[in-house]
Amino acid sequence: MYFQAGEGQLTDGSREHPLTRVLVVEDQRVLAGALQVAIDAQPDLDCLGAVGTAEEAVVLVATHSPDVVLMDIALPGADGIEGTRQIKASHPQVRVLILTANAQPGLLGEAAAAGADGFLAKDSAFPDILTAIRAPVDGKVLVEGTTLAALVTDVAPAGPPRGDREPDRTRLTTREREVLELMGEGLAPQAIAQRLVVSPHTARGHIKNILMKLGAHSQLEAVVVATRIGLLPLPPAVRRTR
Repeated sequence: MYFQAGEGQLTDGSREHPLTRVLVVEDQRVLAGALQVAIDAQPDLDCLGAVGTAEEAVVLVATHSPDVVLMDIALPGADGIEGTRQIKASHPQVRVLILTANAQPGLLGEAAAAGADGFLAKDSAFPDILTAIRAPVDGKVLVEGTTLAALVTDVAPAGPPRGDREPDRTRLTTREREVLELMGEGLAPQAIAQRLVVSPHTARGHIKNILMKLGAHSQLEAVVVATRIGLLPLPPAVRRTR
């Protein structure tokens, strides 16, 4: 199902000043409509419309070249992870921001591996969503605060850790701790390499070692585990509840 914007036609983006063009991929019609209205009300943003499936999104990205895609993770047919994978494979310049009502590390880790550029809770305030849409492309993976807070709580609640043993924080080298701190800032491997003035191969090697030592399967999960065991500071949303 396709929810059209404006006069019932996709905009062509031919404005006097370039706008950030956004496609919404959300099968809940009320939320999709609300996002369209909020985006189109901004003078610097242009909502192309909204589709209800990943398959439609892939087609429209190819034909209308949005700058940003807001992608629901739970969709009929192919899910948002597969939609993200296909979009990033053919249009890597398009920023894909995942909308989720279920902040599970496994799902978000898969989405990050598929190339997602950010994660937002579905109940995020519109100003937070608009801020994420406007965020500059600087090699960071954006994780909205309450989503990270939910992940920290879900992955490692108070009490004994999940798994056979507590990750041994003392096993991280000084360089790995530096890399972990940059991962905590949301930096992707390429950006970490640039910050530390090392090769991307070297940065990925450090990240691989960190994941192994923390028992994590993705950068996002590693950040969550590291936050829980005290290697990284708690997000504000968690600190406020303690």
